[in-house]
Amino acid sequence: MVDIKISGRKMSVSDGMRERVNEKIGEALRVFEVQPMTCDVVLRVDKNPSNPDRRTCEVTVYVRDSVVRVTASSNDMNVAIDDAADKVERQLRKYKTKVVDKRKRSPRGLAHPELEAVTAENLADLIEPADEDDQLVREKIIELTPMTEEEALVQTDLLGHDFYVFENATTGLVNVIYHRHNGGYGIIKPRIESEDDE
Repeated sequence: MVDIKISGRKMSVSDGMRERVNEKIGEALRVFEVQPMTCDVVLRVDKNPSNPDRRTCEVTVYVRDSVVRVTASSNDMNVAIDDAADKVERQLRKYKTKVVDKRKRSPRGLAHPELEAVTAENLADLIEPADEDDQLVREKIIELTPMTEEEALVQTDLLGHDFYVFENATTGLVNVIYHRHNGGYGIIKPRIESEDDE
């Protein structure tokens, strides 16, 4: 059984909440029992009264070399926990299908024709218009892990992010994979890597 670490942010976690997390999240984790796997659950309350869904359950699952992260919010913490459990189960099933089952079918990495390099023409699609008062409000330090483009795609989906920064295992250079607005994925590579690929 996976050890689930439960903590509260701006709230105390009752015994009832702990039981519900262990039951619902624990059941969701059983869809893909693999070791090593650990799970952190953070329950928090937004103090802003104008937010109708003030109670949030954030679940982070560390499975092998991957991270699955989901967040669910509601005006009821039990509903948020249940929704987060459903999301975790779906993401773990996706992980199992994309990573484990695919490895069994094919021992080598698959090509990704849907990945497309950024050009001068489509670069504008990636840039959101900035407001005059835009400012840097957060800095995040990341640990780059060498991986294939396929593995980075899986991480993007598992984390639910629009993009993912990674070290290309083939070239050792930093790449960014992103969801395109009109569907599919794109990839940003340094010019030196693109020249080497030609």
